[in-house]
Amino acid sequence: MSQYGTPEHFILHISDTHFVADNELLHGAVDSDANLAGLFERLERAGQRPEALVFTGDLADAGDPQAYARLRAIVEPAAEKIGAEVIWVMGNHDNRATFRSGLLDAEPTQESVDAVYDLDGLRLIVLDSTVPGHHHGEITDEQLVWLREVLAEPAPHGSLLALHHPPVPSPLELLELVDLKEQHRLEEVLRGSDVRGILGGHLHYSTSCTFADIPVSVASATCYSQDLIGADGGLRGENGGQSFNLVHVYGDRVLHSVVPLAESPTLYEMSIETLRAFQALDPEEQLRVMAESANR
Repeated sequence: MSQYGTPEHFILHISDTHFVADNELLHGAVDSDANLAGLFERLERAGQRPEALVFTGDLADAGDPQAYARLRAIVEPAAEKIGAEVIWVMGNHDNRATFRSGLLDAEPTQESVDAVYDLDGLRLIVLDSTVPGHHHGEITDEQLVWLREVLAEPAPHGSLLALHHPPVPSPLELLELVDLKEQHRLEEVLRGSDVRGILGGHLHYSTSCTFADIPVSVASATCYSQDLIGADGGLRGENGGQSFNLVHVYGDRVLHSVVPLAESPTLYEMSIETLRAFQALDPEEQLRVMAESANR
């Protein structure tokens, strides 16, 4: 048995799908629909069965109702097939009214989209960090009061917080213009709570940090990613590097793993049975087998 035990929860963390109006390509080059559909095809082939799919915002590029309809048409059948709950989080490119009606089957109001989900003892809290008409993030006084009340009673397996604007610095200076403002106010509510991890998006690249002594994991986008070492320090979106995250929650830790969206050529394959047989060999025999494999 593994020294880490078996994960208590398995979540798929996806972000920034940026679905556009029907029959269009994002930035004239990216097929957002095909990218996401490919992710679920790969998930099915691998036999992976997460209990929840968490989408941390910018689901539609311009809040288009058709975009949300196509998104649901891809995600919901895939989720039903694997028995996963779908959790939507608002992003700055989303429109609250069409988000509510198109994804939640709710009244198309401008109220913030905040929610709590119970995943068999793991509490997942959705916090709407968007500001209608703007691209930066804010958490209102009312939201902070609500969040404090939610966290007043710890959940059996702790909590994860999902929001679009992650409370992390960036190596891209320009992104500070659109980050989460007045982060210290959120920090005061989270510090000392049962929140074990923060899931974010928005940045279009994978990164991690800590906030209020809580690990923060940012999932890249499935549409396009950001070049972090551009020549002039500006922004350069690139049609490559797309990825999503696997989140495994253990009793004493949370593991975040980045999975590239594109599948690369195979160098070698080893089944579990073969690996166990290899581990049973003495060290000299292991070296011989490795050498033979390298020369093939």
